Amino acid sequence: MPAKVKGATDHVVVVGAGLAGLSAALRLAGAGRKVTVVERESVPGGRNGLLNKSGFAFDTGPSVLTMPDLIADALACVGEDLKDWLDLIPLKPLYRAFYHDGSQLDVHADTNQMQEEIAKSISPAEAVGYGKYVDFVTKLYKYEMNDFIDRNIDSPLNLLTPNLARLIALGGFRRLAPKVNQFLKDPRTQKVYSFQAMYAGVSPQQALAIYAVIAYMDSVNGVFFPKGGMHAVPRALAGAAEKHGVVFKYNTTVTSLERSNGRATAVITDDGQRIPCDVVVLNPDLPVAWQDLLGGQPRSIKRLKYSPSCVTLLVGSNKSYDHLAHHNIHFGKSWDGVFDELIKKKTLMSDPSILVTVPSKDDPDLAPAGKSSYYVLFPTPNLSANIDWKVTAPKYRDEMIRALEARGYAGFGAGIEVEQLTTPLDWQNQGMEQGAPFASAHTFFQTGPFRPRNLAKGYENIVFAGSGTQPGVGVPMVLISGRLAAERIVGPVK
Repeated sequence: MPAKVKGATDHVVVVGAGLAGLSAALRLAGAGRKVTVVERESVPGGRNGLLNKSGFAFDTGPSVLTMPDLIADALACVGEDLKDWLDLIPLKPLYRAFYHDGSQLDVHADTNQMQEEIAKSISPAEAVGYGKYVDFVTKLYKYEMNDFIDRNIDSPLNLLTPNLARLIALGGFRRLAPKVNQFLKDPRTQKVYSFQAMYAGVSPQQALAIYAVIAYMDSVNGVFFPKGGMHAVPRALAGAAEKHGVVFKYNTTVTSLERSNGRATAVITDDGQRIPCDVVVLNPDLPVAWQDLLGGQPRSIKRLKYSPSCVTLLVGSNKSYDHLAHHNIHFGKSWDGVFDELIKKKTLMSDPSILVTVPSKDDPDLAPAGKSSYYVLFPTPNLSANIDWKVTAPKYRDEMIRALEARGYAGFGAGIEVEQLTTPLDWQNQGMEQGAPFASAHTFFQTGPFRPRNLAKGYENIVFAGSGTQPGVGVPMVLISGRLAAERIVGPVK
C-alpha cells in the first residue's frame, strides 16, 4: 500500500483552489472529512483563470479540455452528475492544422473519419499507418494509465509490474519522434501527433514515446469545450464542493504554516486568521510552495529543469475568419529547429508554431454580439533564458500580430478592441517557478516515480497537488494529482 499521512485527518485545509485542489477537496468531502479551501483570488481555478473585459470573458489558462471522465469522477465522489454541472460541447474537428505549404488537415477523434481525412489530404498509405499508430497509443494508454499515471508511486520498485514489461516491449521508453515516424511518414501527420510533447516540456525528439498518451488523450479520446468557457470547469467543481459542505475562503492568502514536531498544525492567512487543521494539501506550484511556506527548497527541487514557457495574447476583436476551427495550430516550416531554439538555445522562435483558439466560435456568449474572442499562444523559453521581458514584451506582441497576419489573419491588428498579454515574467508573478506554466519538464528523471513526490519530506501531514508533482502537467494529470493527494489522506477513493 502507498504511504499515507500520519495522525488524525478530520479537518483538511487545501491551500489553493486550482483544479488539483478542487479535485482533492471533492474526494475528501466525499470521504467524510471537514474541508476548508483557502484561495487568494476571488474565484476558483488557479491557472485555469478568468478575465472579464469590456463584455468579453477570457480563459487565462488552459484552453484544451480532454478526458472529461476525470471531472465526472471527481463530482461522483459527492454523488453529483457531470451533466447537472457542465454542458460539454464535443469539438469537431478537434484541431485544424495549417502548414507552411498552404495545406491543412482536420484532426478527428473518430478513427475511421480521420483515416478518410488522411487518405484524402495525404495518401491512403498514410491512413493505414495512422490506423496502426492509433492501435499503438491505445495499448500504451491501457498499460500506462493504471500503473504509471493513476496511482501513488513511492519507489521505482513500484513500477516492476507486468505492464512495465509490456510498455518496454511496445517501445514506450524509446524516443517519441522516431516511434511516431515508424507509423507516420508524412511530416504533416508526424507534427500533429507529436506536438503534444511540448506540453510536457520536452521536444518530440527528446520525449519518451510514453508521452504519446497525451496524443491519445486528445486526438483519439476527443477534445471538448465547456459552455461558458474553460473556467466553467473550476466553477462546477467548486460549486459541487460547496454544496457538500466544503468551506471556501476567497480573497485570502496563506502566508505561513504553523508547524510543530514535523507536523503542520494550522495555516496563517494575510488577514490574521489562524485555521487549525490535521492535514494540509498544498496546490501552489510545488517549488514555490516549498520556498514560500516550507522554509526553502530541498536540493532535489532546486535541481529541477523546467519546461519552455509561452506568451499568450487574449484578444477581443471585431474581426472573424471563416476558415478557422475552434482550435487552430499553425506549424512553421522549421520543426526540429523550433525546439532547439526553445529548449537548447533558449531563444525566441524564428519560425513560430502557433496555437489560436476561438472560444466565441462555439459559445458566442463569451463575446459581445457580432464580436470574436481569440486566445493566441506562442511557445517561448522560460525565465532561465537571457530575455528581458519588460523590454521585449511590447515588441514581441507586435511580432505576434505580424506572424498571425502572415498566416492568414488579414487585418488582425486593426480588429483588436481589447487585449491582454501574458509573458513568462507575468507567469512568474502569478507564482510559477521560472515563469513556466507547464511546470518542471518531463525528462526521464522527472517523470513518473522520479517526479517530486506528493508527500512533503520531513513532514507527517503535508501533501502536494498540482502539475509540479506526480503524475504531471495538463488538465487530466492535475485532476488525477488531486485524487492521488486525497488518497494519501484517506486511502483509495472509490
